[in-house]
Amino acid sequence: MAAPVDDPLKSDSRSDRELIAAINGGHADAFEALYYRYRDWVVGLAYRFTGDRELALDVLQETFLYVVRKFPGFRLTAQIKTFLYPAVRNLSIAAQRKAQRLQSNENETGTIEEVITTEPTVSQSESLTAALALLSGEHREVLLLRFVDGLSLAEIAETLGIPLGTVKSRLHNALALLRHDPRTKEYFEQ
Repeated sequence: MAAPVDDPLKSDSRSDRELIAAINGGHADAFEALYYRYRDWVVGLAYRFTGDRELALDVLQETFLYVVRKFPGFRLTAQIKTFLYPAVRNLSIAAQRKAQRLQSNENETGTIEEVITTEPTVSQSESLTAALALLSGEHREVLLLRFVDGLSLAEIAETLGIPLGTVKSRLHNALALLRHDPRTKEYFEQ
């Protein structure tokens, strides 16, 4: 059942740290508020990793099961997105691997043949997606964390557990590649 628009859980004004303190104090409503605050972000991030809506929803459940196991006693030392990102990433990769193992070779062959025989249609978003797909996983990840998720360079470094200089280098290289790609060049010309 969908929550009413005036649901206090969706508009809870407490900060993430206040919600976590309340959860540590045994207030279930605080956990629900945290869940509602970040569920769409978690699903979107999981979808970026898996490319599958159903798997993304599974990752959402697994992510918040992971979070709930941290209580009581959890201390938030960074932004919640910085804490959640590695969990969503790892759970998405695991879910995708599990799903791939469960697929039969017959289904994979049918899909490959279908892709080969389908006439491509390229829109702007498909061009951007295709250009992003050519970036290495490391470059794409930093680019998306910066411009889609809005994390600062320092937060990205903390989230990925890499030096700040590496984040800057990856972002610079990713943007340089996109700037010179004919499919995305127009986004940089202004």
